[in-house]
Amino acid sequence: MEKTNAKNNIMKKLIIFLLLLVAGNAFGQHHKTKNIIIITLDGYRWQELFRGADSALLFSKKYNRQDSAWRIDKYWSHDIVRRRKKLMPFFWSTIASRGQLYGNRDAGNLVNVINTYWFSYPGYSEILTGYFDPAINSNSYPDNPNENVLEFINEQKGYTGKVAGFASWDALARIINRDRNGLLVNIFNEDVKGPHLTELQKEANAWQHYIPAVFGQGERLDGATYAIMKSYVMADHPRVVYLDFGDTDDYAHEGKYDYYLDAAHYIDAMISDLWSYLQQDPFYKGQTAILISPDHGRGMGSQWTSHGSGIPHANETWLAMIGPDTPSLGEVKTHSQIYQNQYAQTIANLLGFDFTSSHPVGKAIKSAIK
Repeated sequence: MEKTNAKNNIMKKLIIFLLLLVAGNAFGQHHKTKNIIIITLDGYRWQELFRGADSALLFSKKYNRQDSAWRIDKYWSHDIVRRRKKLMPFFWSTIASRGQLYGNRDAGNLVNVINTYWFSYPGYSEILTGYFDPAINSNSYPDNPNENVLEFINEQKGYTGKVAGFASWDALARIINRDRNGLLVNIFNEDVKGPHLTELQKEANAWQHYIPAVFGQGERLDGATYAIMKSYVMADHPRVVYLDFGDTDDYAHEGKYDYYLDAAHYIDAMISDLWSYLQQDPFYKGQTAILISPDHGRGMGSQWTSHGSGIPHANETWLAMIGPDTPSLGEVKTHSQIYQNQYAQTIANLLGFDFTSSHPVGKAIKSAIK
């Protein structure tokens, strides 16, 4: 009798082991995401993404410096669907058909920051750490003491030395805390260095020094940031890339709505260009996800130029995702709530990791992963 029971126990354990092995193999075959690119559009409103150009601002002489007739023809339509696609064609052709778009408050789909400050450093920190640290209350805050998902992933097998960041705003070096973790975070006026740079990398390095610092010391135009990032991606094939675009926020603060729209339109074109490249490179094709978000929102009406806790609606944001393990939901119109502190864990989960840290980390967005 004892031998029979022992034999049965062995058989049960063997069956459980085989079931776990099959389940593990099935998950491994299903899970395709090996690389991820995180992109932020500093202070880009959900209103423009989901509604297109704002007529109250587009037709205002106060906020438009250039040829208004040309700009109106380029971005305006009475049809909201056509209008938003004119402004962000890649978002509304590719991501809307093959990915996910969250944050259209007109449909009751809400995305918000958790932090109570509603400006850049706390916003970026929340995205990358999955945590709101009340002590981070200034854009001049020193190195971020909180662990971020980029350095966490860099410590995982197969990812060490394959994580990099490229930023139009130099504060990202402090936010990511490259001095602590040693990650490559390329910022304003810095060249990518190495003994075997490609000719394209050398040109991208040089090109940024021929462009005026339109927004002052510490802020680089997005086109230069993108050129340096893409040349690095083509040459070194990093598995995780963080890309910061800043022109939208800078032009908004200057009250230049025409330039703000142009900045968004050209960012959309650069993301489209990057996506096209990813589909052609065997290292990235079919196994790379992209997550796109602003760091904060902005005000409405005459307050569209500003943000911060004193500006209503500046805590309202949006989220876009596309990748092999992200269901093709398109524009999500269900009444639901997403918070910005959920992005870090979502990024980690897409790569098959569970982001743990000494600080609390927001839960992953379930609908973002199959």
